[in-house]
Amino acid sequence: MLDLAPHLVAGLDFSTLPQQLVTGLLIGAIYALVALGYTMVYGVLKLINFAHGEVFMLGAYVSLFISWALGYTPANTLQNGSWGALALMLFGSMVACGLIGALIERLAYRPMRSQPRISSLITAIGVSLLLQYGGQIFLLEGKPQNVDPKVSPVYSGSPLADNVTLHLRPASKDLLASAEALKEKAESTKAAFASASAGKDPFNLPDDVKQLRTESQDAERAYNDAVGVAENSAVSVHMPKGQLIMLGTTLVLMALLTYLVLFTKQGRAMRAVSHDFDAASLMGISVNSIVTFTFVLGSALAGAGAMMASTFQSGTNITTFFGVLPGLKAFVAAVFGGIGNIPGAVLGGLLMGIAENLVVWAGYPGYSNAVAFVILIVVLLFRPGGLLGSSKVEKV
Repeated sequence: MLDLAPHLVAGLDFSTLPQQLVTGLLIGAIYALVALGYTMVYGVLKLINFAHGEVFMLGAYVSLFISWALGYTPANTLQNGSWGALALMLFGSMVACGLIGALIERLAYRPMRSQPRISSLITAIGVSLLLQYGGQIFLLEGKPQNVDPKVSPVYSGSPLADNVTLHLRPASKDLLASAEALKEKAESTKAAFASASAGKDPFNLPDDVKQLRTESQDAERAYNDAVGVAENSAVSVHMPKGQLIMLGTTLVLMALLTYLVLFTKQGRAMRAVSHDFDAASLMGISVNSIVTFTFVLGSALAGAGAMMASTFQSGTNITTFFGVLPGLKAFVAAVFGGIGNIPGAVLGGLLMGIAENLVVWAGYPGYSNAVAFVILIVVLLFRPGGLLGSSKVEKV
């Protein structure tokens, strides 16, 4: 087994590793947004909202419908993506998902609050299936089920696709000097061949002139190879402006959530309800309002993640099952970081995205979806409380 390790490592291109880490960070940021919804609801109600992935799916559809309303369709070839379109899709998706989250809490979960927890769990699964299959009756046949590529921040015709380059390490000076020396040699041999072959039949050159031609070609080839090696020695990260804005928006949303939970009256009430549901009610806190607010907040963050996921890659297909896999991965991210722990959900989501993308970088894209479930098994076996969570035994 150990003998295989050098061969596996030898096939990896470590010059692209920083780029893969940044891409994984962006994917992980989407998982983190969704994971926050799981962890916030669990922190307040000790409930796993298995319909959260379907809220994510509805957010993607809201983004799709808004893009249609703005005129981004295959028939319209004149429009390109814009900051305004992405901002409107983000805002609309967050508002719609927040309202949907409040509706689900009020109609599905609140009546089950005094019932055994298994009742709430079954209700969550039922709501999930209802949204998956019931949502199909609202789909428009004959319409493409993906956000038009022109809206995507990586669409080649959009100004949002312009790359922002971060140079982490410049090209090796020694390699550049070596390439420059080979350039001089290539130019001199090329000039010597041009001089020697002047006025001669190119199809019947003397042997010494043919030798010069071969040397000139070899020198040119060596120079080009040296330039390639020198350029590859530089380490840079490239990201389209649109994706960079998405990552920045995600970080801003997480920072705002942290501020809300730690430094506002509403946040203190959320923490009080999370600590002791009944005591918070006796202290005059409107528990129902806080629970609804928590659902609205978590669902709105899922809507933001859905908008980003639906436009992250051109032509991402959206179905009523669009939220199943991201929802499961986000749940694993929440467990990985520590269910009920907000910083843990963020950390778990980011690490999940990076790990998933590293598997693709290693040449095993078919196994990328399995990473989440391998992580879940390992966490449950060795650290059930998660990276930042508590492992104390709780009587239920």
